Amino acid sequence: MRLPLVEYTHNTVYKVAKMTLRTMALLTGLLALSLAQAAGTARDSGAYFFQETFGDFHEELAQARAEHKQGVLIFFEQEDCPFCYRMETTILNQPAVQDYFRAHFRIFSVDIEGDLDITDFRGVHTTQKDFAFRQFNVRATPVFAFFDLDGNLAARYTGPTSDEQEFLWLGEYVVDGHFRSESFTRYKRGKRAQAGGG
Repeated sequence: MRLPLVEYTHNTVYKVAKMTLRTMALLTGLLALSLAQAAGTARDSGAYFFQETFGDFHEELAQARAEHKQGVLIFFEQEDCPFCYRMETTILNQPAVQDYFRAHFRIFSVDIEGDLDITDFRGVHTTQKDFAFRQFNVRATPVFAFFDLDGNLAARYTGPTSDEQEFLWLGEYVVDGHFRSESFTRYKRGKRAQAGGG
């Protein structure tokens, strides 16, 4: 009679120990995630970079004016675009990027193949794909299109940036008005020279 009791106790201790280890591993993972977030590492780009919209960009311009932003930034993307995915998971998810761009722009994503109805900057109803292709000739992705408070295209950048710093320079290039007098290639060459990177 005692042998089954010993086996039962041993199995119970083993199961409790196994559950305790799993719980500890889960808590350790959650703690590491919390510490990483506190240290300023990646945050979800959908929640912290892009803003919610009903697709009325005429209304979003009015909101940008009310919030004293410099304009609207539209990220033209498409499903299965590896460069869009890389931007979203390595650059647009960085807190410094999110904070800087959100301080200056209202930011939205447009699927260049999307059939969703939207309202453009002039108040005209259209679809995402017609907005992208017919109005702005977007064929490749990603495209970052910066619009002023009147809905005019101020600057456009096609493709991914090499890193977070280059994307921040792109923001500064627009915010500080350098797009009016020089190309982004020339601007970032100057920034690299100032930083000692040639």
